[in-house]
Amino acid sequence: MPAPLEYGFATRAIRAGHRRTPEGEHSEPLFLTSSFVFRTAAEAAARFAGEEPGNIYSRFTNPTVRAFEERLAALEGGECCVATASGMAAILAVCLGLLKSGDRILAARSLFGTTTVLFDKYLRRFGIETRYVPLSDLAAWDSALAEDQGRSIRLLFCETPSNPLTEMVDLQALAEIAHRFGALLVVDNCLCTPALQRPLEFGADIVIHSATKYLDGQGRCLGGAVIGDRRLVGEEVYGVLRTAGPSLSPFNAWVLLKGLETLELRMLAQSQTAQSLAQWLSHQPGIRRVYYPGLSAHPQHDLVGTQQRTGGAIVSFEVVGGRTSAWRVIDSTQMLSITANLGDVKTTITHPATTTHARLTPEQRAEAGISEGLIRLAVGLEDLKDIQADLERGLGPLERG
Repeated sequence: MPAPLEYGFATRAIRAGHRRTPEGEHSEPLFLTSSFVFRTAAEAAARFAGEEPGNIYSRFTNPTVRAFEERLAALEGGECCVATASGMAAILAVCLGLLKSGDRILAARSLFGTTTVLFDKYLRRFGIETRYVPLSDLAAWDSALAEDQGRSIRLLFCETPSNPLTEMVDLQALAEIAHRFGALLVVDNCLCTPALQRPLEFGADIVIHSATKYLDGQGRCLGGAVIGDRRLVGEEVYGVLRTAGPSLSPFNAWVLLKGLETLELRMLAQSQTAQSLAQWLSHQPGIRRVYYPGLSAHPQHDLVGTQQRTGGAIVSFEVVGGRTSAWRVIDSTQMLSITANLGDVKTTITHPATTTHARLTPEQRAEAGISEGLIRLAVGLEDLKDIQADLERGLGPLERG
């Protein structure tokens, strides 16, 4: 039986969404089937017509995927969740489901590079334009909406914290601005997950996840999700999934279900290590700046503890010497994984300017604050001392230089 919402977060992460079959299994079952059998032709007709609930075809109805959707919706506090094949598929499904030619997106300037490419290159082909404003500048959001006067901006889109500079925005204030002008607020909650932040509680209309990251937690598979109410998500976004088919596979849904069981434990432990690592990096020579919300020097530090439980597990820092120094630090590591993925129990390290944000123009990277000396760490579950020792191999030469 699905866990009721009055249960605690940890209980919902373990119990929600599981309906035991007549076999009496203890672990969630994996339904590897493309289609489902109907008892009669009339039952098949009723299901296809939407007159009767039930499984039809695994592109849009699968019990394992549904268990993941119900569990994540219970954790985020949403009415409905639609699972997708990836985080980018989730963003695309929202845009296709809720926007039309002539509509506009108002987005934060500090976005994942591929999200910016999706908005600027592909959605623009279909008559959907995007305007960018600084994430934390509430006056800029308000001004852009006031200039539009409710004519075409239908959707506000942001990541908070942002990737990779961990910039944050006051979600409650931004939601109030969006709703005053009749727009929807969509929040990418990938870096915090519902274990640390629940945007719907602060007025956001839709939450998006790249489940590939922390929801899985061990770098095993791709997945995405959209959470919100029954109309916007349960009808409009679901309609895109049913028709266009950017579907989450049952196997990946089963893996993600297992990841959710340990989500809170991992996020709190990784955040604790990230906090200590950020403080240590702040005192290392050769580092211009450390970006981490848990540091008192972070511009939006006051939002930690109000809308976020912790500062999260992403730590970015800028080294002197630009790309040459950044690559030397990265290449000197022996334990850390040089990969652009994040959210793993293994700490990963990457150079955003030439990986995650490489598809942006130099001007776009400069506007987003992505310098050639910037390094991003996604802190895992290794011992703090081992992470520090691995970084010191490359940071040492910066000190001597």
